[in-house]
Amino acid sequence: MKRTNIVMLVLLFFVCLNAESQVKVGADMLFEKYFHLIEGKNIGLVTNHSAVLSNGKHLADALFEDKRTKLVALFGPEHGIRGDAPAGKTIQSGKDEKTGLPAYSLYGKINKPTDEMLKDIEVLVFDIFDVGVRFYTYESTLSLAMEAVAEKGIPYIVLDRPNPIRGTWVEGFTREDSLKSFVGLHPIPVVHGMTMGELAEMINKEGWLKNSVKANLTVIKAEGWKREMWFDQTGLQWVPPSPNIKTLSAATVYPGMCFFEGTNVSEGRGTERPFETIGAPYIDGKKLADELSGFHLKGVIFEPIQFTPKDIPNAVSNPKHKGALCGGVIVNVTDRNSFEPVKTGVFMISAIKKLYPKELQWRGTYLNKLSGSAKVRLSIDAGESPEAIAKMWGDDVQKFTKLREKYLLYK
Repeated sequence: MKRTNIVMLVLLFFVCLNAESQVKVGADMLFEKYFHLIEGKNIGLVTNHSAVLSNGKHLADALFEDKRTKLVALFGPEHGIRGDAPAGKTIQSGKDEKTGLPAYSLYGKINKPTDEMLKDIEVLVFDIFDVGVRFYTYESTLSLAMEAVAEKGIPYIVLDRPNPIRGTWVEGFTREDSLKSFVGLHPIPVVHGMTMGELAEMINKEGWLKNSVKANLTVIKAEGWKREMWFDQTGLQWVPPSPNIKTLSAATVYPGMCFFEGTNVSEGRGTERPFETIGAPYIDGKKLADELSGFHLKGVIFEPIQFTPKDIPNAVSNPKHKGALCGGVIVNVTDRNSFEPVKTGVFMISAIKKLYPKELQWRGTYLNKLSGSAKVRLSIDAGESPEAIAKMWGDDVQKFTKLREKYLLYK
C-alpha cells in the first residue's frame, strides 16, 4: 500500500475516533434519557442563544415544538435570550419573536424571577454556556433563578455544558464578603474550573442561597467531557457565549484581561479581537510589549499594535476610547496549558502603572469587584511587585480547590 494511502487511513481513523468521542451536552441528554422529568409539565427555560443541541437546533425551539411538554416562558440573562444585546445594556421583558412566548429579562432592574413570572411554571430548566469565570454574570443568573424556585418549591433542572477553558485550573482571589455583587455573588475565585452544573450543586449544598433555602435540584451531566478538555477538544460547535467573547482564544485570556474594565485602558471592545487587544491613547505599544516581554510570563507573548475602537452592531456601543488611536498589545497565548490569565492581567496592569503612573486611572472601585479583593489595586498603587500580588491568592486557591472536590461531577 502506498505511503499516502496509509497516511489517509490513519487520519480517517482519528477523525472517526473523534466523532465517536464527541461530547453530548446536557440538553442532548435531556431528550435522550431524561425527558420524563419535564414530560406533561409546564416548563420555564432560563437560556440564551448558546443553548444549541447537537443537531444545531436551539433548545427553546425544540421544546416549544415538542408536544410531550409545554414551554410557557423564557428567561434571559445579560445579552438577552437570543444573545444580541451589547454588554451592560439593560434588557426589557417582552415576547420572544420566534416562539411568541413571554420573554422575561433577568438583567436590568430585575435579576431574579418574580412570583408573577413563575406563576404557571411547574419546572424551571437552565441551559446557558458559561466561560468558567466568576464575574461572568450568567453564574449569578444561575444562582438567583435557583433561589427563586427554591423559595416556591419548584424543581430546578440544570442542563450542563463543558467549561470551555477546562475544569482543572483555579486562579485568583476568592471574592471577599464586602465585595458581593452581580459580578461576584458567591465566595469563589476568579477562575473556578467548574461547570455550571457543578457550581449549582455547590451553591445549593453550601447554603449560599438567601436564607439558606435548598432547591430541588437536578443536574443533567454532559456525556463524554473530561476535566482536562478545552472546548476545541469536545467536538462541539463553538457558539460565542456573548458578543465580545467571539472565540476560544478570547475566552482563554478573558479571566485576566477583563480586569482592564476597572481601568481607563481599553479591554479591546470595539475591535475585532476584544480582550486579546489591550491599549489606550497614552500607551506606546512597543514600549509596553518590551516591558512585558521582560517578565518571561509562561505561555504568552505580546505583540505591539495600534487600534481605534468603534461601535460594532449587536456587540458594543460607545466603547472606551471610541474613535481615538490607541497604542497597546495583542495578547497571544502560545501554550494555553501553562498560561496563567489572572496573573498575566496583574502583570500587565502593573507594567502600565510603572510606565504611565499619571495616565493610568482606576474606574472607581470596579477592579476590586472583578478581582474579588481590594488587594490588587492597593498593592499596585503601593508599588508591590506583580509576582508578590499573584502569590497572595495562593491560600484562596488551595482552600477552594479542596472545597470543590465534593462537587465535581466529571473526572
